[in-house]
Amino acid sequence: MGLLKPSSLAISAKPRPQQSGGFSESLIGDTVEAADAIIREWVTPHLHDPSSSSCSLHSLFSADNRGEGRRFLDVLAKLHYAIQSVVLVNPDSSKLGQAKDLMRTAMKHLEKEFYRIMKANKRVLDPESVSGWSSDSKTTSGSSGSASGSGSDGELDSSELGNERGDAIVDLKLIANCMISCGYEKDCLTIYKKLRKKIIVDAFSRLGFEKLNSTQMQKLEWEILEKKIKKWMPVTRLAITTLFNGERILCDHIFSSSLAESSFVDITLESALSLFVLPIAVAKCRKTTEKIFPTLDVYSTILHLKPKIEKIFSYDSTASVRSQAAESLEKLGESVNALMIEFQSSITKESSKSPIPGGGVHQLTRYVMNFIVFLADYSDSLTVILKDKESSLPLPADYFSSNNVENPENAGSPMAARFAWLILVLLCKIDTKSRLYNDSALSYLFLANNLHYIVTKVSTSDLRVVLGDDWVKNHEVKVSQYLEKYEKMAWGDVIASVPGESTAEARAEESLKRFNEAFVEVYKKHKTWVVPDPKLRDEINASLAKKLMPGYTGFYKKYPVGSRDVVRLTPEDLNNYISDLFTDLGGSVPVSISKRLANCKATVTV
Repeated sequence: MGLLKPSSLAISAKPRPQQSGGFSESLIGDTVEAADAIIREWVTPHLHDPSSSSCSLHSLFSADNRGEGRRFLDVLAKLHYAIQSVVLVNPDSSKLGQAKDLMRTAMKHLEKEFYRIMKANKRVLDPESVSGWSSDSKTTSGSSGSASGSGSDGELDSSELGNERGDAIVDLKLIANCMISCGYEKDCLTIYKKLRKKIIVDAFSRLGFEKLNSTQMQKLEWEILEKKIKKWMPVTRLAITTLFNGERILCDHIFSSSLAESSFVDITLESALSLFVLPIAVAKCRKTTEKIFPTLDVYSTILHLKPKIEKIFSYDSTASVRSQAAESLEKLGESVNALMIEFQSSITKESSKSPIPGGGVHQLTRYVMNFIVFLADYSDSLTVILKDKESSLPLPADYFSSNNVENPENAGSPMAARFAWLILVLLCKIDTKSRLYNDSALSYLFLANNLHYIVTKVSTSDLRVVLGDDWVKNHEVKVSQYLEKYEKMAWGDVIASVPGESTAEARAEESLKRFNEAFVEVYKKHKTWVVPDPKLRDEINASLAKKLMPGYTGFYKKYPVGSRDVVRLTPEDLNNYISDLFTDLGGSVPVSISKRLANCKATVTV
């Protein structure tokens, strides 16, 4: 520190003539006299002048007395230099004992001042406030400059951090430099560490963080551990970004690098390490699928905080915090990977044998796709976890491609490969379940419903970014293929029987009767079939209307046939029937349609 350099400690008065003790005796005599005067004035005013006892009620480092505080430190620096000089050349000096007593008295007072400044400025020095300081305002305690804290030669200027906060930092820094340089390092650090550690401990307690060792944590039931995870995440984010970050900044502002390190370690290390007990316990839990999202929450929290952890705990003495964070990520990543394998296994083992009524979307499809959509929210974490783990998945070569694209955008992504593989496992399972239907047309409708649900989930979530547009297009084509097969098998005979304008007049009534029979037969069957998605339902209905309506409308206008035995449906009636297909999730025919079909059913019976 600049104020301790011999060149800056020269006594302003002219040296006295050398006496029996020599120059060192004269130096310590003058210095003791000056130190005694200011120490009596501020530390023991009653020994100097009873009328000035009010001085003891005011801090040397208050706004009104800050200049006196700087003078006090200058005098102590000179006294320390004088003591060191006399010890070297005249250790038996009669003034040496008095000088040391004055130094002890002054250091006790500085200790109190240091404590008072920290307590009085608790609000502006709280970790949340400190963590917002710009690193540009940081200076090391070893910067050269005067005791006045004017900011010269790199010394911290109070204006850099705001007057109140800046004054407190400058005062603490100067007092710490003086006490440490004079051999009272332990006294200064003890006060600082005690006060600042209490702030951390109190903050953890206020946030509801319960410190448990690994044995205690691993004995907890999953339901209790999951509740602790929800508390752990905000506590950990606050601890790293605010509490520990603020303490690191404050230590670096007040102390030199080595002392800043020891202070920071003693204040934060125990609390920091306690944060990583829970992640290891979570990673060691028995693997069941429902645990993957809480596990990913813990992993993501640490992953996003990792750069901050490495910066804040960059000291060699805090390497254990960095290693605990790294170990937590490794163990949690292994756990997530194992849980995803368990999830895949649960898809494969699903063994329900009852077909979904009406060929609707299977509950397995809904569960799996919702699960994967939620997984996609953790893409940043899964990209790291799944890196280089998917090369062995036997995906088809063209699985991500459409229109013969050779290099689809996401084909090389391990995360995309894992998600694509999970969906492929699901599709294989759905294909197996489609065979539970006795009607081939219903099987294809079931496949179309489920694949369309899957494609919609991908298209409307972050999965589209993961799997890519080519994957979506490729599977949209497969949906269309399923619908074509469904339409051909279910409606082929109806479409073939549509009477048109070219129908011979003599056969008009017979053609109409044949069409009615075919249409009613299919309609009766389809009244219990479902297409839950309105967009897909409209697409199917539009396709049917396109194939049925033009011919029938031309026939209706050309031949006004119909009798008591053959109902002549209007084109509007036919279109309404088509539009009402697949809408009855309960399995009953809509009233409006059932009434209109009454005559048709009678005709078929005849």
